[in-house]
Amino acid sequence: MRLLTFRENGSTQAGRLEGDEVVELDYADVGAILDADELGRARMATGPTRPLEGLRLAPPVLRPPKIVCIGQNYLAHIQEQNAKVPEYPTIFPKWPRTLVGPTDEVMLPAISDRSDWEVELAFYVGRELRHASEEEALAAIAGYTILNDVSIRDWQHRTTQWLPGKNFERTTPVGPWLVTPDELDPLNLPVRCTVAGKVMQESNTSDFLFKPAEVAAYVSTFTTLEPGDLFATGTPSGVGDFRKPPIYLRDGQEMRTEIEGIGELVNRCVKER
Repeated sequence: MRLLTFRENGSTQAGRLEGDEVVELDYADVGAILDADELGRARMATGPTRPLEGLRLAPPVLRPPKIVCIGQNYLAHIQEQNAKVPEYPTIFPKWPRTLVGPTDEVMLPAISDRSDWEVELAFYVGRELRHASEEEALAAIAGYTILNDVSIRDWQHRTTQWLPGKNFERTTPVGPWLVTPDELDPLNLPVRCTVAGKVMQESNTSDFLFKPAEVAAYVSTFTTLEPGDLFATGTPSGVGDFRKPPIYLRDGQEMRTEIEGIGELVNRCVKER
């Protein structure tokens, strides 16, 4: 099942994708479905349909209670940094104002010229979790989506804390929909990011250091996970900051973020005026 959120006339509505058609659902967004624990109802619901083409898609969950990001989670990415393989997941938060939809413009901050791309598999939590085992965490994953953790590198590396460079507003596209776990294998998904038509990242989630369920269980040890929480699972090698010479996103470029079995994000980069 594929669930999405679309915008229309100043409001939003959830829908279920059926081929090229969207079945309208009686929820403001996918987050409302997760919060009500009604994935089963959403799967069976009937209602008016409309073509997917032309719909303005929003992030599936408009305001996740938490956005939890994992750094250094692909072995090849760790190697390109000449970094030590971490013993535990590297964790940092994002805030909801960073998120944009799957075809929205991505804002390149006026204060920096070092905006960088990061294709990531992401997942949504579907039920409350605390002190969970990996098996419990896996069962609580509601579905998977795509996220590009556009990072403002000079602000990220001002100190040892990455948070400022990860939280500029309108920098993080997510979507286009939530895909339930029965439709894919999250540990064997080809991922790719292209910028201005050039492939910059191409890898597979089989290179994960920490698996999605492992990460969710780990985080549940120190905080309660809630329905709608969004996890980003890290990026593979090929980011711009570690190229020689470095390459960064520029005004007007198209960034295409793809994960096989889910879909793609297509976002134009726009310099903040």
